[in-house]
Amino acid sequence: MVLKLIGFSKHVISLFIKIIILLIFSFILNRADSGCNNSVTTSLVPIPPYEILLSLQSQSLDGHLSLKDNEGAAKDFGNIHHFPPLAVLHPKTVSDISRTVKYIFEKGTDSEVKIAARGHGHSLQGQAQAHQGLVISMESLRSPEMKIQTGEFPFVDVSAGELWINILHETLQYGLAPKSWTDYLHLTVGGTLSNAGVSGQAFRHGPQINNIFQLEVVTGKGEVITCSENRNADLFHGVLGGLGQFGIITRARISLEPAPKMVKWIRVLYSDFSAFTRDQENLISLKDNTFDYVEGFVIINRTGILNGWRLSFDPKDPLQASQFHSDGKTFYCLEMAKYFNPDEAEVMNQGVDHLLSQLSYIPATLFLSEVSYVEFLDRVHVSEMKLRAQGLGDVHHPWLNLLIPRSEIHNFAEEVFGNILKDTSNGPVLIYPVNQTRWNSKTSFVTPEEDVFYLVAFLTSAIPFSTGENSLEYILNQNKRILDFCTNAQLHVKQYLAHYSTQEEWQTHFGSKWGAFEERKRAYDPLALLAPGHRIFQKAMSTSI
Repeated sequence: MVLKLIGFSKHVISLFIKIIILLIFSFILNRADSGCNNSVTTSLVPIPPYEILLSLQSQSLDGHLSLKDNEGAAKDFGNIHHFPPLAVLHPKTVSDISRTVKYIFEKGTDSEVKIAARGHGHSLQGQAQAHQGLVISMESLRSPEMKIQTGEFPFVDVSAGELWINILHETLQYGLAPKSWTDYLHLTVGGTLSNAGVSGQAFRHGPQINNIFQLEVVTGKGEVITCSENRNADLFHGVLGGLGQFGIITRARISLEPAPKMVKWIRVLYSDFSAFTRDQENLISLKDNTFDYVEGFVIINRTGILNGWRLSFDPKDPLQASQFHSDGKTFYCLEMAKYFNPDEAEVMNQGVDHLLSQLSYIPATLFLSEVSYVEFLDRVHVSEMKLRAQGLGDVHHPWLNLLIPRSEIHNFAEEVFGNILKDTSNGPVLIYPVNQTRWNSKTSFVTPEEDVFYLVAFLTSAIPFSTGENSLEYILNQNKRILDFCTNAQLHVKQYLAHYSTQEEWQTHFGSKWGAFEERKRAYDPLALLAPGHRIFQKAMSTSI
């Protein structure tokens, strides 16, 4: 009797297990067959990334998907990290991007495919790379065509894959141009707007992210959303300076202004850091009748500084300039520009003379030049071409960009320019102030909390295979010493074009904005598919989607 009961119990248990298995498979099939939008599947076994990307070929695309010879997508301007993707999408239309993202999103949490949007490849630390994932080549996206609207509030509608240099040339045909720039114009619109877009005009107009009327964005769910200050504003503010975490910018409406034809370009030197910063801050505080562009840079232990300037500038006093010696010293260069049209030259020169009379620079170092507006804005690209002609185009670029409060800039300069940096032969060190009031605090971008803060950019280059002071290892160690000093001195520094390894570091970086940043990720990219190179969100968000 006992044996019969045991046998019956085994039969019941076996039947129960079979029922459970059938229910599980039934649930999986129902989820897979459900036709609801943005549905996410869940499987017992993760789907291999290559299998997902291979199946993408069955999708109807206007562009094409490349599954081989994609080594170029593992390179960037920094030339430090190289993470090869499994595939590269070359989209022709926005729908190519939305269909692809939606297809991967609907594979669910078990898909390990990540997606990175790549512009002109000017990232520094692999931010636009997707290891064993999918890279979307945004330069392939050239639709819709560029459209320019004149009138009281002029603007240009452009694809996010368009280069700023092309926008400049096109808008100039209408006598217009964007208000705010970066120093280098051969970058895509989507790339700079995902960061900030900063240059010497920022004290007047704010960064590029402050001069946008409207965006079109593909979210991490594959949705195509048009957004602005008054429409889907949370997404609009989120993607501006959002490091690509909430969506891929596919189109932008950029504010324009009347464009000048000429630029008065001026450089002067200071030996006293306090006088240098005081004059910079005074210039950016003037509401009217000031320069249109204000930057500066540090020069440590360089010989023949003024001789190098003579290629592009003329000395105000050639005799004084010829008697100036810079060997073994530290100087601070103030660089200014005033825009004008030829018929305004006399008034412009009077205004420039008045502004210069209020500055405390070394008189012998006043150098001036007049160039076209295009020549001035594209000046860095010209220098780049010269370096490439010398075979120096593919070096490492371990750049470090910091935003430093005005109250802490002297402490920073004393240690970094006085003790850590021995010279500036490995690349320029930019330093100039901007007004926080010109920055929209609603965007994802974070700045120091003081009214005025400085951008200090160490734009160094490292020679491959070198073991000396121009080696990658040496410069990376130098960057670490600078960051360690900032930490130990408790300076309230923020990184621009930031790169961190852990989410805890990112939380510290975003500070009080972290909560909103995390909520936006949960809302617009809940599976954390987008922009994996920043290493902010490694896994899908915990809340149900």
